[in-house]
Amino acid sequence: MVEDDLNMPRDCAGLKPHPLRFDINNEIHARPFEQIVAPLTATHYAMFSEEHQEEQEYRHICDLCRRYGLHPPMENANHFAADFGNFRLRWERHAEFTTYTFLRQNKDEEPFAKTACSEVPKEWLRALPGLLLTAIKAEILDKGQSRPSDAELDKYFVSESLVSSLIGSNGAQRWTDMRIDNDGYIRSLIYDRGMSPRKAGRVLLRIFEIAVYRNLSLLALPLAREVSVKIALINSELAELTEELGQTNSAAAEKDLLRDLTRVSAEIETLASKTAYRFSATRAYYQIVLSRIAELKEIPVDPYQTISEFLDRRLAPAVRTCNSVADRLADLSRRATRSANLLRTKTDFALAEQSQAQLAAMNQRAQRQLRLQETVEGLSIAAISYYLVSLVGYAAEMARPLGLAVNVELIKGASIPVILLAVWFALRRIKKRLSRDHPI
Repeated sequence: MVEDDLNMPRDCAGLKPHPLRFDINNEIHARPFEQIVAPLTATHYAMFSEEHQEEQEYRHICDLCRRYGLHPPMENANHFAADFGNFRLRWERHAEFTTYTFLRQNKDEEPFAKTACSEVPKEWLRALPGLLLTAIKAEILDKGQSRPSDAELDKYFVSESLVSSLIGSNGAQRWTDMRIDNDGYIRSLIYDRGMSPRKAGRVLLRIFEIAVYRNLSLLALPLAREVSVKIALINSELAELTEELGQTNSAAAEKDLLRDLTRVSAEIETLASKTAYRFSATRAYYQIVLSRIAELKEIPVDPYQTISEFLDRRLAPAVRTCNSVADRLADLSRRATRSANLLRTKTDFALAEQSQAQLAAMNQRAQRQLRLQETVEGLSIAAISYYLVSLVGYAAEMARPLGLAVNVELIKGASIPVILLAVWFALRRIKKRLSRDHPI
C-alpha cells in the first residue's frame, strides 16, 4: 500500500471514501427553501451575469453584511441567506445569472405599495452587479385576510392578460398578468389558503423560477430571428451551388465552385458556433420552466387561464422557433458537407480518368520503346556480325604471308551464318539473364 493510501482518512468501517463523496452529497441539500409566513411581501431580482463578475458579486454581498454587522458568506460560496432585521435576503449564483430575493412581513400595508427591499440601502441596491433580467414583486395574503375582489384585481393587474389558478395542491390561489408595471416589476398576488411555511417557501420559489427561466429561454428569440434571415440567403446560395455542381465540366469551374462551397460552409459554421450555446440553453431552460409549472400542481379557476395554458400559447411557439432555426442550421451544415463531398468525388473521378489516360499513354510509349529496342537489337546483331566477319577476314589474310593458299572471300562468306547464329544466341542469353535478375 502506498503512502497516500495510508494517509487517506477512513470512513464507514475503515473504507476509503471517494474525494468528492461529501461534496456531491451536500449538493442535494444546498440552497434550502425559505420558510414563509403570510402576510408577506417579496421582491426578486435576476441579474444576468457579465464575464468574471463573481468576485464583484461576493464583495457586494460582504459590503451589505458589514453594514448590518453580520458574518459574510464563505469565499467561493454560491448561495447565502440571512436575516438583516427589517428584511431577509436570499442570494444565489447560477451559471448565467444571479438572484437576489428580499422578504419582509407586510401586515398593515396595501399589496404592492412597497417593495420588500424598501429598507435596503438604495445605493447598494443600485450597484447590483450585472444586467437586470427579471424583477418581480410578490404579495402573499394570509387566509385571515379577505380574498381580493375583482375591483382590487383590476387595480393591480391588466385584466386582459390576467391569469389565475389554484396552486400547491389547492393550498393557494395566484393571480398575475406577467406584465411589467410602471415601476419595472412583474406583479404576482398569492392568497394563502393554509399552506405550511415550508410549502409556501417552495411555491414562492417556483413562481420566481418560472419567471426567470422563461425570460432566459426567450433570450435566443431575437438571435433566432436575426439568424433566420441569414439562413434564408445561405440556403438559396447553397441550392444554386448544388445545381451548378452537376453542370461543371472544367477544372477551373470546379475550382471556383469548391472555393464558393468552402466559403458557404465557413459561414454556416460561424453562425452555428455563435448560436449553439444560446439555442441549447433555450432548450434546457424551457424544460426547467415545464418542470417548475408541473411542480405547482395547478388547478384551473374559471374564467381565467392557467399559467401553463398562457405559457404554452406564448412561450412554446418562441421556443419552437429557436429549435427550428437550430435544426435548419444543422441541416444546412449537412447539405454543405454533402455538396462538398459530391464535388470531391467528382474531382477524384476526373483525376482517376486522367490517371488511366496517362497510364494508357505510358503503356503505348513502352510498347513503342519495346519495338524500337527489338529493332535496335536486330541492327546490333548485324553490326556485331559485320565486325566479327571482318576480323575473320583479317585472320585469313594473315595466313598468306605464311605460304598458305587461302581464299579469304570464301572463308568470310562461310563464317557469316555461323557468326550471326552465335551473336543472336549470345544476345538472347544476356537478355534472359537480365530479365531474370530484374523482372518488370
